[in-house]
Amino acid sequence: MHTTPETLATLVGFPTISADKNEALIRYAAARITEAGGRIHTLAGAKPGKFNLLASFGPATGAGLVLSGHSDVVPVAGQDWRTDPFTLTQRGNKLYARGSSDMKGFLSAMLTAAERCDIKKLSRPLHLAFSYDEEVGCIGVRDLLARLQAENFRAQGCVIGEPTEMRVATGHKGKLAGCICCRGLPAHSANPTLGCNAIHLAAAMVREAEALQTWLAEHGARDAAYPLPYSSVHIGTISGGTALNIVPEACEMQFEIRSLAADDPAALVERLREAAARIVAASGKGAIEVQVTNQYPGLNTPPNSPLAQTALLAAGTKIGKIGFGTEGGLFEEMLGLPTIICGPGSIDRAHKPDEYVTTSELAACDAFLDRMVATLA
Repeated sequence: MHTTPETLATLVGFPTISADKNEALIRYAAARITEAGGRIHTLAGAKPGKFNLLASFGPATGAGLVLSGHSDVVPVAGQDWRTDPFTLTQRGNKLYARGSSDMKGFLSAMLTAAERCDIKKLSRPLHLAFSYDEEVGCIGVRDLLARLQAENFRAQGCVIGEPTEMRVATGHKGKLAGCICCRGLPAHSANPTLGCNAIHLAAAMVREAEALQTWLAEHGARDAAYPLPYSSVHIGTISGGTALNIVPEACEMQFEIRSLAADDPAALVERLREAAARIVAASGKGAIEVQVTNQYPGLNTPPNSPLAQTALLAAGTKIGKIGFGTEGGLFEEMLGLPTIICGPGSIDRAHKPDEYVTTSELAACDAFLDRMVATLA
């Protein structure tokens, strides 16, 4: 029987960066699951070579349990790795590789937990879900959830194994991403008043985003369970202008809003749009469009829910909330599944060179999943 570290060594060898295919990893997982007696359902994504996978063990009906994780990882280009990021390297109790924490450690534990369980003793089904393109906005899992929604899929809950150092989390903020697209009028820089400087429009919008952040910190909803206890507004990139002696015609800024459940992200976007209208009116020239390009909901599972309490007993760790987003809110929104987050590794090690998971974290995850699967017997 495969161990979880052995399985992890195989999974990290598939370079499933979000821009690339995940087909080889899905085929490998499907073969392991079939050999273990599971039933396989694959769903091709919108792009060639992209797949979701749902596997089921035990009875065909009944409110079972979903274990879920994403198969994609972030790029390694430009990062200073001491080892090959796609070869698992052990140093002491640390296992280094891209995706070891986020989140192929949990995918490996999912596979070995299913192989260890006695299928004949399951009175309710165990489901394993593998998604694609989570790292670029929780894109791939939506197709899988839409299919399950159409099939009236039911389960008692979902465990998503994002890296929490095996602490049970019941909530995270929602995320909305978009573009503040500023359009001006080009002119020679010797007489800039003949044009409209798109970068100046963007600078005014930066100040408005800062003002909105200040308002949220002072007057917005608060939740002390989060490291940052209020909603946030962030501008991550700015691109504009073509030459120093040309009044820039265009400037675009990518922004995000990470919102508490009590704050409506659509209302916050509307505040930015109202600010844009004021800036354009004051300028008398140009245009500013605030576009939403992607969003996913937050997660807010009651800590006293049966799933949360079962997970707490199985993990033996405290319940809390996490600052980063997951697919959990989509499982809750689209399928109505109570969802918790608990997995090996740490988000503080993810997306960095020399990402690692520890052998003790993988062992704790194995024990946690064995206890969760035992509730289905």
